[in-house]
Amino acid sequence: MKTLKNRTIATAMLAMAFAASTMFCTTASAAQPITADDTPIEMTELMPDNGGGFHQVLKTKFIEGNASFMSLVAIALVFGLSFCIERIIYLSLSEINAKRFMASVDAKIAEGDIEGAKTLCRDTRGPVASICYQGLLRISTPIEDIERSVAAYGSVQAANMERGCSWITLFIAMAPSLGFLGTVIGMVMAFEQIQLAGDINPTIVAAGMKVALITTIFGIIVALILQLFYNYILSKIDHLTAQMEESAITLLDSVLKYKEKGNTARITNV
Repeated sequence: MKTLKNRTIATAMLAMAFAASTMFCTTASAAQPITADDTPIEMTELMPDNGGGFHQVLKTKFIEGNASFMSLVAIALVFGLSFCIERIIYLSLSEINAKRFMASVDAKIAEGDIEGAKTLCRDTRGPVASICYQGLLRISTPIEDIERSVAAYGSVQAANMERGCSWITLFIAMAPSLGFLGTVIGMVMAFEQIQLAGDINPTIVAAGMKVALITTIFGIIVALILQLFYNYILSKIDHLTAQMEESAITLLDSVLKYKEKGNTARITNV
C-alpha cells in the first residue's frame, strides 16, 4: 500500500513536470522582443477577450518579456525538469517493500539456504537488495568484514541515488539569476530609450520596467517549481537511505545468527 501511494505521488509529480515544461516550451517558441514604441498596441492585441484563464494570462506575460532571456529561463526549466523526472523514475523503481524482502532473506538464511538468499537479492531491484547481495557474497568472512563491505557498498548506492541532484540545484540557482540579469539589462535599455527620446516619458519607462520585471517573475517561478521537485527527490532519497540502514542491520543480525548456529553445530559434533 505504501509503495502504491509513493508511485501515485511520483506519477502526479511527473504529470505536473510534463505540463509545466510543455507550457513554457510553447510560450518560449512564441516569444518575440518588444520595444517601447509598439508595446501598447501589442498588449491590446495579446490580451484575451474572454479572460483566457490562468494559462492564457501566463502565456501572454511570457510573450511580453524579452525573447532572449525568457527563452533562457525556459531552457533552464526544461533541463531542470528533465533531471528531476529522471531521478524520480530511478528512485521510484528502486523502492521495494523492504520489510517483506528482508523477512524472506532472513528466512532463507535461517534455513541455511544462502544460495537461495543470494538469488533472491540478485533478482530484486533496488539498493536494499544490492547491499544484501554484497553482504551475502562475503558470508564466509568474519562479521566485521561483512559489515565494512555493506557500509562501503551502501555509500556507493547513496552516491548513485544522489547522482544528478547537483545539476538540479544549478538550474534552481540559474533561473532567478537569469531573471535578475534580464531585469538589469531591461533597465539599461529603458534608460537608453529615455536618452534617445531626450525626455522622461512615463510610457517608455513603464514599458521597459515591465519587460525587465517580467523576466524576474518567471525566473523565480521556475526556481520554485524546480525546488518543489528537488525537495520531493530528497525525501525519496532519505526514505531509501533509511531502508538501506535498517535492512543492513537486519542482514547483519541474520548472518550473525547463522554463524553462531554453525559454530554451535560444529561444537556439538566435536
